Amino acid sequence: MIKPSFDKIFMNLAEELSKRSHCIKAQVGAVLSKDTRIISIGYNGPPSGTHNCDEEWPDKGCARDSKGSCSLALHAEQNAILYAVKNGAYLDGATLYTTLSPCLPCARLIYSAGIVQVFYRHSYAEYKGLLEDEGVSFLQKFGVKTSRI
Repeated sequence: MIKPSFDKIFMNLAEELSKRSHCIKAQVGAVLSKDTRIISIGYNGPPSGTHNCDEEWPDKGCARDSKGSCSLALHAEQNAILYAVKNGAYLDGATLYTTLSPCLPCARLIYSAGIVQVFYRHSYAEYKGLLEDEGVSFLQKFGVKTSRI
C-alpha cells in the first residue's frame, strides 16, 4: 500500500478547508504544520462575530476596498497564523500549505511569524491578473522556501 506524503495530505486538507469559506469571490484554505503535526488551520473569511459575505451580500459579496479587495475578510494564512498565536503555538520553523500563493501583506506576516517553508497550489498573481507573485518573491528573497504543488 502506498501512503500519501504529509505534503499531499496537508495540501488536500487546505483544499477541503477552502470549501468552508463564505467568500463568494475566492475560497482559500491554509494549514500550518511542524514536524508532521498540524498546528493550526484557516480559511478566508470575515472575523468571527461579523457578517458572512455569502449570507449578508449573496449576490455580490462584501464591499470592496480601494484596491478592489474584500474590505472585511481575513486571508486564510492570516486566520491560521492568528489562531495559532492566540492559542500559544510556537510558529518558528513551521510550514504553511495554502491553496493560493500568499499576497505581499500575508508574505510579510508569514516571514515575521518564523514560518520557513510555504507550499501553494494556485498563483495569486494569475488569480489577480498581476505580472508577478510579489508575496512569493518576497519570501524567496528572505530565505523562506516556496514551492508550487
